[in-house]
Amino acid sequence: MKAYIFPGQGAQFSGMGKGLYENELARGLFERANEIIGFRISDIMFSGTEEELKQTKVTQPAIFLHSVILAKTLGDQFKPEMVAGHSLGEFSALVATSALSFEDGLRLVITRANAMQRACELQPSTMAAILGLADDVVENVCRDIDAVVVAANYNCPGQIVISGSIEGVDIACQQLTEAGAKRALKLNVGGAFHSPLMEPARLELQQAIEQVTIQSPICPIYQNVEPVPNTDPEKIKINLITQLTGAVRWTQTIEQMILDGADQFIEVGPGNVLQGLVKKVNRTMETSSATTV
Repeated sequence: MKAYIFPGQGAQFSGMGKGLYENELARGLFERANEIIGFRISDIMFSGTEEELKQTKVTQPAIFLHSVILAKTLGDQFKPEMVAGHSLGEFSALVATSALSFEDGLRLVITRANAMQRACELQPSTMAAILGLADDVVENVCRDIDAVVVAANYNCPGQIVISGSIEGVDIACQQLTEAGAKRALKLNVGGAFHSPLMEPARLELQQAIEQVTIQSPICPIYQNVEPVPNTDPEKIKINLITQLTGAVRWTQTIEQMILDGADQFIEVGPGNVLQGLVKKVNRTMETSSATTV
């Protein structure tokens, strides 16, 4: 079974999506996006600097546009039997599978990016990658710290990203290193994504999500906070709202998709980070292939 997976923030690069612009359908979607956003995001995607691409108002919409427009230009080649998206990629997956309109999906991504930025400005916070420890060890250490810090991204076995206040993440990194972590590396991010500190952003995004129409997708979607097949629009909405403060359970998502029959994972969007994560999950599971379109 074919599983299409959509990347999240961090996959951006200068030149992303440029080759798609020659396609008439893609060109129309890029120009429509430029109108909605209010500036030519396509120009920044195609030839902008790294710093320009890091701007909050650019990064998330750019990755979303690359993924969605690529999926739409595939036409009849795009025949997913299941989909999933890593964090931001969940919005791309929903538009690609006709659960959300292109315009509504883009507006939600813009709202999400801006809300996350405002939440980051309310309290200094950060994230860190923890390598070489079992999930439950990381969870237990974070749980016992008297500061905000949680397991935020379960990327693959032995790789978890923690998220929280600067104090909480610093203490957790020290204790997790003492517990045997191969590395505890603080990330160059602006805030504590997928943690309780994103609550203000969650409330803001909730208002926007509740105003859009979500249809049943053309195939099941495995969402970050509840990695099981789902096609129910109301449940999809609830999971989208919960996502900002909930964990990205990517390891569990890929494991469940494989158990449900996925034997080919196709990454749709910039970069190939998700391919690598799928292969690491597969080390202890049935063999399946991971490719990029």
